[in-house]
Amino acid sequence: MARINQSFCLGCYLREGTDLEELLRGANEIGYSAVEIWGREGAPFQQLTELAPKHGLRIASMSGHHSLTDGLNNPHNHARIRDELLESIELARQHDIPGLICFSGNRDGRDDEESVEVCAEGLRPVMKAAEEAGVNLNIELLNSKVDHPGYQCDHTEWGVRVCRAVGSPRAKLLYDIYHMQIMEGDLIRTITDSIEHIGHFHTAGNPRRGPLDETQEIYYPAVMRAIADSGFDLYVGHEFGFQGDPLEHLRAAHSTCDI
Repeated sequence: MARINQSFCLGCYLREGTDLEELLRGANEIGYSAVEIWGREGAPFQQLTELAPKHGLRIASMSGHHSLTDGLNNPHNHARIRDELLESIELARQHDIPGLICFSGNRDGRDDEESVEVCAEGLRPVMKAAEEAGVNLNIELLNSKVDHPGYQCDHTEWGVRVCRAVGSPRAKLLYDIYHMQIMEGDLIRTITDSIEHIGHFHTAGNPRRGPLDETQEIYYPAVMRAIADSGFDLYVGHEFGFQGDPLEHLRAAHSTCDI
């Protein structure tokens, strides 16, 4: 039996000409246990809340607040993000969504040391609501070298420090394996050492954020085995680009990660 609960980011696979219900049905038949979205505004959120359970899928994750680049590290955003997160937490509670994505924002000259506490201050006012709803707030780790220049939460150690500063078991990280391969490598050791602070994973091949195949440098079976051995029981979501049939790529990724 698989020990990795696999999900997929709908925005990567719901392409023009792809029927949503057929995609969800096919993913469930492959063995997926969840689907996820980024922002609700760009997704068929209401339709998904109806169709995903019908086809045996949970909605695993969605963005909790706006603006990847202008996020928690700016105190002027805290009131806005608080209101957005409270709304998202309530929707997550209603629809059994275990994780909401949060963003540090770009540095824009801000000091890394000071920004740990600023980000923590931005999250503390909503943590009671998250705890009562059973929802993790997952700060996303992204690379600032290739895809997101200037993004502040670009190393695991910094993200872990924010989680500890928040002081709640519901403050977690979204550990994107592709992004952290670019920024720091040493994936298995870092994941193993930081697993208590990780609430969700994303995958993609490096370089070029493609499929998890022999053209990329990450050996995903070993990474998945480390995640499974850690006792992690939430979701690993596939988030990569590709050419061809979405279900064929979902089948291949599921097989690679079915540890």
